This record gives sequence, structure tokens and C-alpha cells, in this order.
Amino acid sequence: MRTAAQEIGVDAEDLVARRLRAAGWTILGRNVRVGRAEIDILALDDAGGAVVAVEVRCRRRRDYGLPEETVSRAKLDRLRAAVLTLRHQEPERLPVPRLPVRVDIVAVEPDGRVRHHRAVG
Repeated sequence: MRTAAQEIGVDAEDLVARRLRAAGWTILGRNVRVGRAEIDILALDDAGGAVVAVEVRCRRRRDYGLPEETVSRAKLDRLRAAVLTLRHQEPERLPVPRLPVRVDIVAVEPDGRVRHHRAVG
């Protein structure tokens, strides 16, 4: 069973995945685990010519800031390293094209508003 917070997170990831597909992106995987890192959405931004690790963040309230403010530099570095590991060390598991790698953060507000921050890591 999932907690209420986990359900909110899953719903936010579903929303972001649908929006990315609608924008022409190809979803390579969701909740991809590489060592201790987890990539919420691994996608190809065909227009931008990049493999993108998308970190989805949502919060029920703004008392402690915006969702995207909760992502640390260390987290961004782990996500980038995870994509590179997949590409170089585990190509049979999930083929990752040899394109530039970037990390995006997508923040989902309780009212459904979405902010997409590109190339943050």
C-alpha cells in the first residue's frame, strides 16, 4: 500500500509523463534505479537532441517553499551520473542513445500548474 504522499507523487509523475509525450518526447523509462539513484522519468527530448533525467517534485503546500527548491546539487549530480552509467555500463538493460545528457526538474503544484526547469544539472 502507498501512503497519501506517495500517491500524490505517482499522480504528479503520471501528469508529467503525459505532458512530455504530448510535447513529442519519448519516454525511455520511469522510476529507473541505478545504484542508489532513481530517475523519475528518463526521456528523449527529440527537439532538443538530448537524453533527459527528469526529476518530478510536488508539494501539497508552500509553507516550506517551492517544490523545485527541494532538489539539491548532489541530487542533480547523482541523476546525471546515473544516466551516464546506464549509457556506458548497462546498455543491455536500457539502451540510452549517445546524445548530450541533461537533468530537468518539473515542479507540480497542488492546483495542477506545472513548471519545467530545463538543463539544471
